Order: sequence, then C-alpha cells, then structure tokens
Amino acid sequence: MKRSTGQDRSITRHWRPATQAVRGGTARSDFGETSEAIFLTSGYCYDEAEEAAARFRGERPGMTYSRLQNPTVQMLEERLCLLEGAEACRAQATGMAAMTAALMSTLSAGDHLVAGRAAFGSCRVLVDSILPRFGVETTVVDGGDLDAWAKARKPNTKAFFFETPANPTLDIIDMQAVCDLAHDAGALAIVDNAFASPVLQRPLEFGADVVAYSATKLMDGQGRVLAGAVLGSEQWMNDTLLAFTRHTGPNLSPFNAWVVLKSLETLDLRVRRQNDNATEVARFLETRLPRLLYPGLESHPQHALAMKQMTGGGTILALFVDGGRPQAHALLDALQLIDISNNVGDSRSLMTHPASTTHASVTAEAREEMGITEGMLRLSVGLEDPADLIDDLDQALRAVGL
Repeated sequence: MKRSTGQDRSITRHWRPATQAVRGGTARSDFGETSEAIFLTSGYCYDEAEEAAARFRGERPGMTYSRLQNPTVQMLEERLCLLEGAEACRAQATGMAAMTAALMSTLSAGDHLVAGRAAFGSCRVLVDSILPRFGVETTVVDGGDLDAWAKARKPNTKAFFFETPANPTLDIIDMQAVCDLAHDAGALAIVDNAFASPVLQRPLEFGADVVAYSATKLMDGQGRVLAGAVLGSEQWMNDTLLAFTRHTGPNLSPFNAWVVLKSLETLDLRVRRQNDNATEVARFLETRLPRLLYPGLESHPQHALAMKQMTGGGTILALFVDGGRPQAHALLDALQLIDISNNVGDSRSLMTHPASTTHASVTAEAREEMGITEGMLRLSVGLEDPADLIDDLDQALRAVGL
C-alpha cells in the first residue's frame, strides 16, 4: 500500500534517526499546521460514484475507510518506517494485536511455528494455546541454544518468533544466527523489539523479516495509550498482512496514533536517558542482590552479544530475591517512589512481580522453563534522578532484610 505523506522518502530516509523521530512522515493540510493534525473520521467522501469504485479497486489513490487508511495513522506508520529502516508499516490497536496479526496472517492450519521460550505472558499463551486451536503446530525452544532452533525445524515450518531482550528474563537471542536458520528452512523471522525500540536495536539489520512492537511501551513512553505496529517489506505487507487486518480490524485509533506521533519526537532523548539511568541503578543493585540481570553489565551471561546487537543495555532490569513471593511482595510494598505497575517503558519507574501479574496466565511449568521464579521482580527504569531511585531501592531492600 502506498502512502501519501507530503514528503519525499528519498530525502527523509537520509535524515538521522533523531531528525526522523521529529519530522518523518509529516503531512500538512492546507492550513499549514506545525503539529500533526488528528483526523477523527471513520469514512471519506467522493466526488462521484466511480471515484469510490476506483479507489476500492486500487486504481486511484485516496482513502476509503479508517479501518484501512487514516491520515494521522499513516503519518505514524511512515515515521516508524523511517526509524526502523523498513519499507512498510501497519499500525495496530495494541502490542498483542501486532503480535497476533503478524503470526496469524503468516500461519495457516498445518503450518509449524518455532518460538523462543522466554516471552511476554500473552505471547506464550498465543503460542502455546491459541495458535494450536487453529491447527498450527508450535515448538518452544531455548532462544540461546542455536542447535535447538536448528533441530526444531520441520518441512512445514513457516515462521520463527522471538523477543530480544526477552520479557522479563532479559534473555538475548543471536538475531543474525537465528534469522539465518529460519531462512535456511524457508521460514519467516519475526522479532518482537518492544524492550529495545529502534533507538537501541534495529532487527531488520540482523536479518529479521518482520518487526513487531507494543508501541504502548517506550514509543508512547508515558503510560497513556495502547498501540502496536508491524513492520516489514512492502510485498509482505500487501500480500500477507493487509488482507488479515482489513478483514479482522485491529486498527489503531487516530487519537492514539497522534499521541504516539508526538511521543516519538522525544523517543531518542528518553530512551538514552532511561538507558543511562538503568545502568546506574543496575550497578547499585548488583552489589545488594543475590542475582541481577541487566544486558548492559558484564555480569549478564550474554553481555557481549547484547552489545553487538544493541547500542545500550536497555531500560529494564530483572531482580531476584531468595525469599520467594513473600519477600518479593514485601519489597514492592516497601517502595516509596517507584510504583507497583505491570507496564514498562514509562517515564516513571515501575516494578512488578511477573509470576503473579504479567505471567500469571502462564502455567507454573512454563514459568519455571522460562526462569521466572517466585523471587523475580522486573524493574522498568524511568526518567527520575537515578540517585532518588537508588535511595528508594536502598530503603526498600533494607526493609526486607537485604
């Protein structure tokens, strides 16, 4: 699907990411507004009946219905294409709508999917329970074990699906190697990049075919709206994803698209500052906890790989206490600044207990397989002064005997 944005992509694609995040995809009306307009409309009018028919046949440019095209949504899609280095993008209502659309548009009954075992709880439910109901065979593997990926392939394997860094264990997957294994099997490589964003990592550069996002996270970054996005080649978007989204309707509202558009203007600044804050907090926690995982620290078992693929360690930490759920919950209850919340990527620092929140719908066996223990906590570091975050964590740790 071609987009009309008022910009020449041959020019805008040469802009650096910080510039693209502010100006990419901007389309101005005759009023010449500086800030992107919100087009709150469900449909569009035509000068004559044949004009409508020609648009629906795809013979003339123009919009037909906001389930398919909307000026505000298309500005967001164009901007995300520029940031990701992708040919095409379809915005979705939520991150899970993006993951579901990417997988269900690709897979049919009788197909086989290989997925990384460490994943967001709803992604595991999608892989473990929902897709099999529609006749899709699924195999879950240790994402860091390249032999496991290779051995899992079958003649009917159509896609590989994984997160890196993974939620909440922060497992790092060798994208180039896994994508090469997928391509050798004639399969599509689909990567969830929500924990890194295009500021810290661009999976298409490591062989991914499709990148999916919960734009609710770092892209909005202020805990306001739900949004998602799927990016890939123009051909895949038109031949595979478009028909699915056209007829199932997981479209993003123009208002939510506008909120994310405005947030992208500060994405580079926010992610880099939150990355720096997370690194400082991680260094403190590493000296106080039995175990801490953060890709930006040398203590992370896949630190070298993370630094090969990412420009920073990210904004998320995984903390472990020895006292199981009682001590983990007590630590959360002792916090005075950091909020107890299951969201991530917010400008406010947030902490949750995955086993009882984000991954509560996953079986205990699957949680154990992923490494999600009763003593695990996930910390999303925000934009506060890191010294204040450290003070809060210090007093909370002391309150629970750590």
